[in-house]
Amino acid sequence: MTMIAFDLPDGAFAALRKDPQEMQMELRMAAAAKWYELGLISQERGAEIAGLTRVEFMWALSRLGVSPFQEDLDDDAIGHA
Repeated sequence: MTMIAFDLPDGAFAALRKDPQEMQMELRMAAAAKWYELGLISQERGAEIAGLTRVEFMWALSRLGVSPFQEDLDDDAIGHA
């Protein structure tokens, strides 16, 4: 596994009332949810990034207001002939 490290201002931890380990999990979930929402990754990959099972990831998406279903609503997909 590759490790990425970056600095965050101390105020970020206080503002969110998170310790560094909780912040790490929150950041992983936020990134995975956004990338999933944008259609860049699958549920399986999102769950892996977030450190969750696929079912846990789907529940977490719901809590964040992100649909667990990816849709492509172009004209061809809706059945226009």
